[in-house]
Amino acid sequence: MHATFPLRIRALTLRVRDLNVQRAFYHELLGLSVREPAADRLVLAPESGTFTLELIADPSAPLRPWPTIGLYHFALLLPDRTALAAVAARLLAQSVFFEGAADHAVSEALYFRDPEGNGLELYTDRPPEQWPRRGPLMVTEPLDLEALLRGARPAPLPPDVRIGHLHLHVPDLDEAERFFAGRLGMTVTLRTYPGARFFAYDGYHHHVGANIWARGRRAPEHATGLLAYTLQVPEAIARTLPPALQDPAGITVHIRTAST
Repeated sequence: MHATFPLRIRALTLRVRDLNVQRAFYHELLGLSVREPAADRLVLAPESGTFTLELIADPSAPLRPWPTIGLYHFALLLPDRTALAAVAARLLAQSVFFEGAADHAVSEALYFRDPEGNGLELYTDRPPEQWPRRGPLMVTEPLDLEALLRGARPAPLPPDVRIGHLHLHVPDLDEAERFFAGRLGMTVTLRTYPGARFFAYDGYHHHVGANIWARGRRAPEHATGLLAYTLQVPEAIARTLPPALQDPAGITVHIRTAST
């Protein structure tokens, strides 16, 4: 990994309809280890333990329509282009739903969806000294996918994979800014991207993205999708916050510090 920023997103909880299908995707295909198996719940994690992914089964849950307020995608940060190509090649060989690829100047990214439609980004960062210093911090340009995948040997996620960021559909960008910047103390890193705004700690390009591309459309009650995430917050900010709160998309945010 070019630069090690502090871990910020430490856990995700998804409601799923078919636990066996999602287990096959996240465990058997992506390679996350099963930590806590149960009949109606599964906790997975990479070998390094940088994050946990909890899957809660509800076979009666309606599938969340796309797009609706809630998760746009969660993004797994890989240490380098070789690892990115290897995991992407593994998913493509299994005909996983592939949405496309992009060069964001700060990173190179590929976009997939899991079997229930949850957005999944795989990406690797460029070294921070190569990030744009003039103009927008992030852009969306074509990525030469053929060059990236040339010679790639399909492989599961590496042990040191981490959740790099979350991107959410929200009702209103100003409300999102009041929450992520005003209440959680993140910096606004980009506000000129059409229909989106980006927030981060530590000088990173973004830990959270928010967009209004769902145009306020909401999923049915108790639909599948992201229920909660755990954010590791700087100590001084954490002292001003309750242990849990709701973000503008209605998702529960659990607050954690490095000491908890």
